[in-house]
Amino acid sequence: MRARGMVWLALISGLSACEDTTEVPGVPAAPRALEARYYNRAVYVTWELAPEWNGESFRVYSKRVSDAEYFLIAQVTNCRASSCAYTDVNVVANTRYQYYVAAVDDRFDVETPSDYAVEVLVPEPTPPPVPTGLEVIALDGALYARWSASSRSATDFSHYRFYQQTTQSGENVSFFVGETDSEGFLDLRAENGITYRYFVSAVDTLGHESAGSQVSEGTPRPDYQGEWIHAHGDNPNRSGFRFRASDSETAVLSGSSPQRHFRLEVDGGGWWLAPGPGTAIHSQGFITSALTCGVASDPDCSALSRAPSSGYVTGRVRLDAQTTYALRVIGDDGRTHYAAIRVVLLGLDQDGNALMIFDWAYQLQADNLALAPARRP
Repeated sequence: MRARGMVWLALISGLSACEDTTEVPGVPAAPRALEARYYNRAVYVTWELAPEWNGESFRVYSKRVSDAEYFLIAQVTNCRASSCAYTDVNVVANTRYQYYVAAVDDRFDVETPSDYAVEVLVPEPTPPPVPTGLEVIALDGALYARWSASSRSATDFSHYRFYQQTTQSGENVSFFVGETDSEGFLDLRAENGITYRYFVSAVDTLGHESAGSQVSEGTPRPDYQGEWIHAHGDNPNRSGFRFRASDSETAVLSGSSPQRHFRLEVDGGGWWLAPGPGTAIHSQGFITSALTCGVASDPDCSALSRAPSSGYVTGRVRLDAQTTYALRVIGDDGRTHYAAIRVVLLGLDQDGNALMIFDWAYQLQADNLALAPARRP
């Protein structure tokens, strides 16, 4: 009897020990800093993790303001760092929604809701007008696209999205290239000899994107035409220029380089051609339709074929598009040479940096006033 009693005591003791390890449901910490915002046909719900968070998941509840009860719309388990997020795309325009989030202990199905709910209005998605007048200008190793500012008629206009279009298996495929808040985009990834097609869309402050503009194309090519530089105040490393005997030589350089023949400057007074050491610029610009007029030129083509012999200044000269400017410079041989640039475009790139696109000609013979395009190698 004594031995049997000892066994029963052992069993009772073991049962008591098991009962002591039974888990008791806990109360998960409530989510904090609950927020919700609308953007581009979706509501983005975010919240922060409490310091006591222990890996619990979260349930997101939503309802229309006119509904009597909330509905469970998602369970989130992939929180990172100290925050969580959920995107609700099942929303209807012109409707107000309310959201709250609850932390969940999945073992016992115990919830702790956020201290408050948030309300969001889903508006009618009305994007800005489609951009018009897209034009692609071919440069040397780059393409510059520009378009009209018609999309800015929308009071909530925000920016543009720029796309490249290609054809794959007989179908048009679009690739996002970048965004800009100006009516211009400089694609430096374009390669000479390859034709690229582009279109642009407009986006408002709530992320609503318009349809794409008409498609325009361009083919960059090595040439003395389509050179470009930035304004010295925006990109000093690419604001200077030196005339070269061949367009295979590097002509664009720092605007602070003592080797520059000129640099581009932009201020509140306009766009300026600023001469470098030893350079003088003719004080008068000449309105032209081309840098040079050759055999295949239009009958009414106008160009500056000969540099003036006098009238040069060593100060800045104001620039205008479609205008040719004559310069007197010191060449690599240390002698005086005459050159000309024709401003094709004065504009802004996608980052808002001022730039000038121009054609140029450089007379290889010292002291010769006749102007000709750069000789090919």
